[in-house]
Amino acid sequence: MTSPLPSGWTLSASAFNLTPELIRAETTAPQLALSLVERDVADTVEVELGQLWRGFPAPGERDTTAFRDALDGAGGRVSIVGGSIDDWASATRRRTDDERFDFLRPQLVAAAAIGADGVRLPIGQAGPALLRRLVPVLEDLDLVLFEEAQGQQAPGRPETDAAISDIADIDSPHVRLLLDISMLMPSLPHGYLDRLAAAGVSSDLVRRLREEWREPATLAAVLDELRGGRVPGQVQTLFMNLLIRFGRSNIGDLTSVLPLLSGVHLKFWDLDDTDGQVSGPIRDLGAALRTTGFTGTLCSEWGGHEWLDDDPWDITRRHLALARAALTYPA
Repeated sequence: MTSPLPSGWTLSASAFNLTPELIRAETTAPQLALSLVERDVADTVEVELGQLWRGFPAPGERDTTAFRDALDGAGGRVSIVGGSIDDWASATRRRTDDERFDFLRPQLVAAAAIGADGVRLPIGQAGPALLRRLVPVLEDLDLVLFEEAQGQQAPGRPETDAAISDIADIDSPHVRLLLDISMLMPSLPHGYLDRLAAAGVSSDLVRRLREEWREPATLAAVLDELRGGRVPGQVQTLFMNLLIRFGRSNIGDLTSVLPLLSGVHLKFWDLDDTDGQVSGPIRDLGAALRTTGFTGTLCSEWGGHEWLDDDPWDITRRHLALARAALTYPA
């Protein structure tokens, strides 16, 4: 029998996982998000506002009401809404602080209208002045603004530490941290490495990536390959994951920031759990969160559709089962 999650912990699924279906354009984005509930994948979903409606960043009341009514009817709800700040008004003019505020505020209103707990932004994008200005709006709408750190944005990087310090200084339950466990990758996905190898990436580099991912010298070798122009063109975008989306931290590196945490992205690439590649980071983080009184959502987010062609509903459902088992182990 599966043990229950701790009180206040909610497992959710991201509609981002259905991006391949969205690209096929056979079903609308709201219908795809709703399908996660209708197919019993999850009853709590995370959505990307920029994917849902063409009216972004200010969708109409008719759209938000219809989506919320459909979710309510299916027995579902929204946890977090992925938002963004378009910092540039044109190719040559950066938005003013007032324009950035005006760009984000309707996203907060839309998130509240669909019943979300909060809105997620990349860590540091808003900046301390805008964050402080948003607090009264967040209080009025009863929303949390989550700043998300992922991949190689772990504590210890100056820009990450500065943004985390801003969250701590604001000291509001309406401004919180969200961590993506792509920070905690003990090794790289085998399917990803196979794709690099098949495209002609150096066999020695692929070996080092497979066996010595967390070694500093391996990252230096990645940079040398890139600067030397030796990365095959068909995998250049995938290759950049090594510098951005794939992290090299340990759970101990996150200890100091866990009290600021109210959300987690359980990022996964595939379900090959050799040596606990998928379940290990989830188990480690779950154990750490139990010591901090964490409450919030832990969301299944699939990043492997860049190189895999799995059924997104099936792989998300199986990942959630794996995650639940890891989060409740050994309870």
